[in-house]
Amino acid sequence: MSTSPRNVIIIGSGPAGLTAAIYAARANLRPLVFEGWGAGGQLMLTTEIENYPGFPDGIAGPELMARFRAQAERMGAELETVDVTRVDFSERPFKVWVEDDLYLANTVIIATGASALWLGLANEKRLRDLGGGVSACAVCDGAFYKDQKVAVVGGGDTAIEEALYLTRHCSEVLVIHRRDQLRASKVMQKRAFDNPKIRFAWDSVVSDVLGDKQVEGVRLRNVKTGEETDISVDGLFVAIGHRPNTEVFKGQIELDDAGYIVLHEGSATSVAGVFAAGDVHDIRYRQAITAAGCGCRAALDAEKYLEGLSG
Repeated sequence: MSTSPRNVIIIGSGPAGLTAAIYAARANLRPLVFEGWGAGGQLMLTTEIENYPGFPDGIAGPELMARFRAQAERMGAELETVDVTRVDFSERPFKVWVEDDLYLANTVIIATGASALWLGLANEKRLRDLGGGVSACAVCDGAFYKDQKVAVVGGGDTAIEEALYLTRHCSEVLVIHRRDQLRASKVMQKRAFDNPKIRFAWDSVVSDVLGDKQVEGVRLRNVKTGEETDISVDGLFVAIGHRPNTEVFKGQIELDDAGYIVLHEGSATSVAGVFAAGDVHDIRYRQAITAAGCGCRAALDAEKYLEGLSG
């Protein structure tokens, strides 16, 4: 148990959490960061990042996050690789538990991110872990498939946005949807239907991802007939949604219907002194650089809040 309140406790260690840690540490706030066992966030699953400024030759996701972490530590942030199991934001100092260990904080920055939903197939996970052509972010990885054929799984706006983006790079984009019509908005549907590079596999689900070290194709199963068909593709983009990592915060701060944290002014949540940054509230951009910017904002907001307490 920590008997004296910390200035700042940061929960999460992706680009948002570690940027918040860098800024808070430089402000001499001595932040304590609970990294979580999923330390580094979704970038730990990204083999190559070409759109993060400052790296003209690109950089691997795990290496970028290792640099974030090293910088936060050098600035004076304290990091612990544990998961927060419970919080109480009903009064200040706020209470944060790691199992039975209690920590107190005058401010909390939540940067737990969101997790992409996957198909749950064994070879999907294996190739994703290998960096072998399974992705949940077209903006992140689409450029690697120039003039190649890829597949997108999903039928909502996100899936169609991904497919349309991929047509900038790919020769063909196959949209795989379990129903016989899209769930996307009418304007997005029209754009997809009008794009000559996009074709559709209706009433179909991916029953297997083919390939040893790299995606070579997908096996589709027609949900009406049960017939299975193998189709060659060079990459697979899964766009069936994200789940915000906010379970531990339910009942403590305002969440929207999908579980994302609702922000009010700046990075402020519904509880004064509790802030949020990154994909845990951002349902639109979901980029490393936007998450990092949110982390900066949250740290500055926390610093200003603490100044108000001391003043």
